Amino acid sequence: MKIIEEFADEVIASGAYKELDRVYVINKIKALVGDEDQEYDGKQSPVKQLVQIAVDRKIIPDDNTSREVLNDKLYDLKTPTPSKVNEIFWQKMQKSANAATDWFYKLCVDNNYVKKEAIAKNIVFSGKSSKNHELEITINLSKPEKDPKAIAAAAHSTGNKYPQCALCLENEGYVGGYGKNVRSNLRIIRIMIGGRPWGFQYSPYAYFNEHCIFLDQKHIPMIINQQTLINLVDIEKQLPEYFVGSNADLPIVGGSMLAHEHYQGGRHVFPMMKAKIKKVINFDQYPEVKAGVVDWPMSDLRLISKNSLDLIDLGSKIIDFWDHYSDQDRQIKAFDGETRHHTVTPIMHREGEDFVLDLVLRDNNTSDKYPLGIFHPHAELWHIKKENIGLIEVMGRAILPGRLKKELEEVKKYLLNENNEIADSHLDWAKKIKAEHQITRENVDSILQQALVEVFDQVLECAGVFKNNKDGEAGWQKFTKALVSEVDK
Repeated sequence: MKIIEEFADEVIASGAYKELDRVYVINKIKALVGDEDQEYDGKQSPVKQLVQIAVDRKIIPDDNTSREVLNDKLYDLKTPTPSKVNEIFWQKMQKSANAATDWFYKLCVDNNYVKKEAIAKNIVFSGKSSKNHELEITINLSKPEKDPKAIAAAAHSTGNKYPQCALCLENEGYVGGYGKNVRSNLRIIRIMIGGRPWGFQYSPYAYFNEHCIFLDQKHIPMIINQQTLINLVDIEKQLPEYFVGSNADLPIVGGSMLAHEHYQGGRHVFPMMKAKIKKVINFDQYPEVKAGVVDWPMSDLRLISKNSLDLIDLGSKIIDFWDHYSDQDRQIKAFDGETRHHTVTPIMHREGEDFVLDLVLRDNNTSDKYPLGIFHPHAELWHIKKENIGLIEVMGRAILPGRLKKELEEVKKYLLNENNEIADSHLDWAKKIKAEHQITRENVDSILQQALVEVFDQVLECAGVFKNNKDGEAGWQKFTKALVSEVDK
């Protein structure tokens, strides 16, 4: 079988084109890789072989970006147009949300927008910390390293950017290139959320199952307020099998994309969602809302109710109250002049008819001792995790940097008394692990994994504004008493 003919068969079988379009499709492929066909080797996907053919023929340069651009152009041929994708999605929504998302997710895997092969490289495991918190650890190895050409292009980029950011609607079908997003095969579902036009797409380098993004169709900054909660409820009504949440809207405690309003969601039950309420809070004005402090390393208030309007109303009051709440004894300060320091990471999921809203309290103050953030991973943990704690990690799934794969192999050698090149930054930690365990070749991996779970628990504790100790309990008591008094007055 010839490779171009093989791929043309796949394109037609996908439904993006019909048999009558075969000559047209073959010419589209030849325009990208050259006219001459050759045998399909059967060892790799047709697209991989076609990309290699284009490199061998010097039609494209041999670098990651050029390969990615061509890869996505070829897969775009297997993908229906945005209008057709939206038509099919909303037809399936008439049957059920599951039918629609199952179809759309499969499309995004089949057309290689969701990079399943790359995602499979990630290291993933879970464990329970000594403080009894179930946690998930991932070491992110899926995203390809950027080409030097791409880095240089981004550094010298001036003037108006198009698209303005990686989340903008204008990315749909955008070819991209050095220093630019490659999105030929991206499709975005148009969806109304909270009375405004939004988009819904999957994440190419997913951190969990069916990791999706909801994005405002306008490029506007992130903000957490009552409208956020209205939007989260609306999404849960439309896609009840998914959780949805927003990164906080301030630097340090927020996500990496504060310039564009967006949420993340998907089909995954995170550890925080399974954690129980440890202290019930009663709000007399909201008898239909069960509320309480969650047994979690970060400071989480949970509201549960079938009455979504009450949930939104009470949640909004909690956000407003926290925005202006200070506790100098615990370095919690709401404002410096006009500069706001408080926000929340709001997360919602469904349990049957109940809406479950977690409001995780965030504070982005800094100090001389903690210049990167008082409620941020502290310096002794940076050898494992220095980056901001965003939505996914708040819920108990660590996103650790890819550098750790190699570094932890050296730590493992050190623990086994083998020749090693352990980084100085890991040495104290490794010595402590060694002192606390009888390490053998059979148990070293599980000991090292457990040590990472413990570090991640500490990372989350650092980010909590009320610590899980006597002083933290006193802080919670003071805060909840003042909150109930304000809400019920």
